[in-house]
Amino acid sequence: MLKKVVIIGPESTGKSTLAKILADHFDCLWVPEFAREYLDNLDRSYGYDDLLEIAKGQVNLENELTFKSKELLVCDTDLNVIKVWSKHKYGRVHPWIEEQIKIRKYDLYLLTDIDIPWQDDPQREHPDPGMRKYFFDLYQKILQDSGTPFCLISGNEQDRKDLAIEIVNKILLTSERK
Repeated sequence: MLKKVVIIGPESTGKSTLAKILADHFDCLWVPEFAREYLDNLDRSYGYDDLLEIAKGQVNLENELTFKSKELLVCDTDLNVIKVWSKHKYGRVHPWIEEQIKIRKYDLYLLTDIDIPWQDDPQREHPDPGMRKYFFDLYQKILQDSGTPFCLISGNEQDRKDLAIEIVNKILLTSERK
């Protein structure tokens, strides 16, 4: 049975790096963040309606890779990130996004900590440490309320890699093999 792990956290906390590391380690597929490609190809600033398109693209990509996966699928984000972003920037969230969050199920979340340095990127908007903490707290609250197991991933890249591999093995894969 396929298990899905989502990596979630504020901007510039190593989510994509960790997703790639886990996919390589477990020899599985990973779902990249659709927003990055979408925004790279946008010839204007994004708006509220773009978040719905990004959400649909993320869901479609995840669904496509779900059918191609065997034991494990690593997701470099989920719709909670779009929800948080939409609420923060526009004060509202499209109902389709809210509905998809309710029906989409995952087996484990890895919450990336803000303990690594900010890296500039044209798509990132909140380098201020206070804003990073604000978003981290929002994601942590979402995960606490979700009922889905989650683990905080902190430290340098090697520490994060080791902990994430250990958690995936312990929580997801070990129980599956029993």
